[in-house]
Amino acid sequence: MSEAPAAPRTVSADPNSISLLLRPPEPRAGWRLLPARVVAMCAVELQKLSHDRTELYTRAIQPALWLLIFGQTFTSIKAIPTEGIPYIDYLAPGIIAQSAMFIAIFYGIQIIWERDAGILNKLLVTPTPRSALTTGKAFAAGVKSLIQAVVVIVIAALLGVSLTWNPLKLLGVGAIVVLGSAFFSCLSMTIAGIVLSRDRLMGIGQAITMPLFFGSNALYPLSVMPGWLQVISKVNPLSYEVDALRGLLLGTRAHLALDFGVLAVAAALGITAASSLLGRLAR
Repeated sequence: MSEAPAAPRTVSADPNSISLLLRPPEPRAGWRLLPARVVAMCAVELQKLSHDRTELYTRAIQPALWLLIFGQTFTSIKAIPTEGIPYIDYLAPGIIAQSAMFIAIFYGIQIIWERDAGILNKLLVTPTPRSALTTGKAFAAGVKSLIQAVVVIVIAALLGVSLTWNPLKLLGVGAIVVLGSAFFSCLSMTIAGIVLSRDRLMGIGQAITMPLFFGSNALYPLSVMPGWLQVISKVNPLSYEVDALRGLLLGTRAHLALDFGVLAVAAALGITAASSLLGRLAR
């Protein structure tokens, strides 16, 4: 007669596993959740760029033309005072800031597309704070602009522009570009939350980009501007971005502490405004 099968061995219960069944794990604290969500949203945005790099190539054409045609022409005629440096050197940081702004200022179109596709509503019902969604998108725009800035720096170096290669100063350049782009992308998302339409946002974006560019010190110093334009330039965040880039890349006199402070405050205010309007955009 065959022996009865042996009874299965009992496994001693783990007190920790029993406690997890009886009581769910505590959620992360807000200060730990926010950075993780920001990094996740930023990674998602950058994955889109890895699938289509055409945008980077096409956006490199305009800054190259500015440096090749405008920069070299005004360098030869010497019509603009540039503190003793060649005009094309003076122009290069302004074109870096311009190309970064042009990427970020239309970032609201993407969030309107996400609303139309139903993606934004799905994101808003997750535990992710709205500020994390906005911050992730803002800094993703900053990283995309940083890639564009590297392209412009390479073009400028090929044209003989005397730029610094100090690693610490280049890190400062990256921080400035990211902060500036974060502000302009949040400005775009704020406008998107107000107008709620891609066509309207495109029209407003096209209406404000050139005034922001020409109303800054990207092309000429403050000293040659009329008084009313100097006032506009001093409240234009792009002017502080250009001032910092010139100081870091060319070694000219700059107010780096003020520039970093203004851009950091502007980015924080932009994130707050865009986050407050995100729910209205999803309705």
